Formats: sequence, C-alpha cells, structure tokens
Amino acid sequence: MAVSRRRRTRTAIAATVAAVGLTLGLTTGCDAVNKALDCVETADAVADAVTDLQQAVDSAANDPTQTQEAIDSIGKSLDKIDSETGDADLDKATEDLRRALIEVTTAIENGDQTPDITGVTDAAGELTKVCTS
Repeated sequence: MAVSRRRRTRTAIAATVAAVGLTLGLTTGCDAVNKALDCVETADAVADAVTDLQQAVDSAANDPTQTQEAIDSIGKSLDKIDSETGDADLDKATEDLRRALIEVTTAIENGDQTPDITGVTDAAGELTKVCTS
C-alpha cells in the first residue's frame, strides 16, 4: 500500500511539474521559469529523499545509517532551496520541514528505531505545494 501511495505521489508531482513548466513558460520570463523549475526539481528531490527516509525507517533494524543518510539528503535539498529563493512562503515550508526532521532525529537519538515521520511527509507535501503554486 505504501508503494502505491508513493507512485501516486510521484505521478502527481510529475504532472504538476509539467503543468507548472508549461504555464510559467507561457506567462513569465525566463528567469522566473528557471527559478520555479529549480524549486520544483528540488522539491522532487526532497520527495525522493522522503521516500528514502520512509524505506530507511522501515528497515532501520538492518541498517540504521540509512535513516541519517536520508535525513542528510533532505537537509541538503533544503539548503539548495534556501540559497536559490527568497520567497516567504517557501522559507516557512523549508523551516517546517527542518523542524520535522529535527523531531525525527531527536526520536532516533532517544532510541526510537521506527520514528513517526508523518510530520516530515506533511511538510514535504506543503513544500511541493508552495513550489508549484
């Protein structure tokens, strides 16, 4: 069931990326299009990293380092978004996602091998919405 949900999420992201790219290409200049596409591409990378985080949490007993690697990957994507944009809504979305990642990291440090990452997935969804609106 989780795999099906991930496929639907990726399909929705891909459709949104295509629609945003087409719409922006018709209504704005090249700089705005490039900036929006960078945001969408990075949001897509965040979505992939969130999927990796979910898989890492699911298999934490086998390799606990995968969870931290996925968290680090999301953090790097957020750093990229922060350096490329100055949008207040986007800043809030990245801040919320960072806060959720800290909560997961804290849970892991406190011994929770299968932390709840609902906050991360919700914040990543919000980030995607901001990038595509």
